[in-house]
Amino acid sequence: MCVHVPEFPAEAVVRAEPELREHAVAVVEGAPPLVTVVACNERARAAGVEPCMTEMQAQERLRLACEPGRWQVKRRSPDQEDAAHFALLDCACAFSPRVEDTSLDTVIANISGLDQLLGNPVKIAHDLMARCSQVGLQARIAVAANADAAIHAARGYAGMTVIPAGDEAKRLGPLRLEIFLPTHYGKIKDKKQKLAAETAAQMLATLDRWGIRTLHQLAVLPEVAVVERLGQNGLQWQRYALGISQRELKLAEAPLKFEEVCELEYPVDLLEPLAFLLSRMLEQLCARLQSRALATHELRLKLQLDPNVTVDREGLPLELEPHIASREPRGFLERTLKLPVPMLDAKTFLKLLQLDLKANPPTAPILKLWLSAEPVRPRFDQHGLFLSLTPEPQKLEITLARLAGVVGGQGNVGAAEVLDTHRPDAFRMTRFAPPAPNYFASSFASSRPMSVLRRFRPPQPVSVLMMAGKPGTVGAPRSLAQADDISRTLYGEVVWCAGPWHISGEWWNQEPWQREEWDVAIGELNAGFVSRRSDESRNANQRARLYRLYRDVLAGTWFVEGEYD
Repeated sequence: MCVHVPEFPAEAVVRAEPELREHAVAVVEGAPPLVTVVACNERARAAGVEPCMTEMQAQERLRLACEPGRWQVKRRSPDQEDAAHFALLDCACAFSPRVEDTSLDTVIANISGLDQLLGNPVKIAHDLMARCSQVGLQARIAVAANADAAIHAARGYAGMTVIPAGDEAKRLGPLRLEIFLPTHYGKIKDKKQKLAAETAAQMLATLDRWGIRTLHQLAVLPEVAVVERLGQNGLQWQRYALGISQRELKLAEAPLKFEEVCELEYPVDLLEPLAFLLSRMLEQLCARLQSRALATHELRLKLQLDPNVTVDREGLPLELEPHIASREPRGFLERTLKLPVPMLDAKTFLKLLQLDLKANPPTAPILKLWLSAEPVRPRFDQHGLFLSLTPEPQKLEITLARLAGVVGGQGNVGAAEVLDTHRPDAFRMTRFAPPAPNYFASSFASSRPMSVLRRFRPPQPVSVLMMAGKPGTVGAPRSLAQADDISRTLYGEVVWCAGPWHISGEWWNQEPWQREEWDVAIGELNAGFVSRRSDESRNANQRARLYRLYRDVLAGTWFVEGEYD
């Protein structure tokens, strides 16, 4: 099965701008004044535009034959052609693992033996054409017993063509010999390709002088006479015309490159039209990922900014303000969205990109967009019958993005990760990712009572009077302005204490720390504490409370870290 996209440069441009599908489009290439047409769609050909025509000639013919606003002359875009070519490969790989990357506009897939899995060849061809249309390509598809017959049928006939085995010569006969010419768009740089193109052009001119212009006329010629006059190349052409050539496909694993490019004719300076462009690119990107049965956990957006305009975008809508100086470097803006789980939802991706661009708006109008996705295997979850429901990853990620916009960036939203250090409360914020459920884990409640330290955040400053090397009384801090409602309840006599425990660290860098910790019982003045470790205070009242004190050795200040419950 051959998938062929005629006039590939023009189709790549129309794929990036679907609104041009109903217009006459010509694609030009070159430096002025030698700017020539390299490809054009059917509407432009009907208007009289042909390849190798100059840009001014093409514009004049389109202006005379088409209504105003219904024709366009576009510059050739290699980035858009690469994206369209990889999309074509993705469509073919969705139906067969044996794919040949024949040329920029042609892909061959071996579908033999797939009848039981995907259906008959007609159904496979219909499904493949629908998949190509889903990624924005209008392709021709042909199915034949050999690869060359499928290629020539796809190049010669529009739509879908299925040739039964043995009818190749009959179906290919009406086609003209020009389909044997290799398709090249623009100047040929490779010497072998240039030599092959020159040889094919000479043979075509020779056959035209003989009056041989169709494949049927070439097929009925005597084989020996063809070899004597045209050599082995002529014999190969005759085998093509008969549909009996056989060759092995040059299988190559298609690279997993998922990137979409959009080149703008006019700069975009508003977030709303930018979201419209991103929506279209995301839909094409998700369709390509779906063709390979993949998802993504990372999106990368790159914007080329207008270097001649500078604006300030601090939280304002994306508007043109050339009188305000820019505070960011000009040229390009790159943003990366890392998702906690693999996803494949264009609407969710669009909302996340909108929230990110709103928090980090561009500083100048946008000229070009690149959007790429990192392919990964999709995530499959099996939910337990007796487990509580968790939010969907898509909704959870959008909620986190909105929270990040409220609290001031991704660094303030996420999950706290404890650092590998002995410093108390040492942590860093990481991206929140829901853990995979463990259906076989069981929890066993302990029957032993446990004490819990209820931490004060921040720790409350206090003043401690030492007696015999131990905390004796906990009083108000030196500055009463540092005391709040919580710390005012912590003052009193220390009726029991344990410690000290010395901890320190990070003495090797610029911020060393050292602290001395005590566990103390504080009661009202002249009140005792019933301690299981001391027989002296068994008959005292039980209104004392347990606290954790610590002294910052380097600063010489005391704090209450928390209360034991």
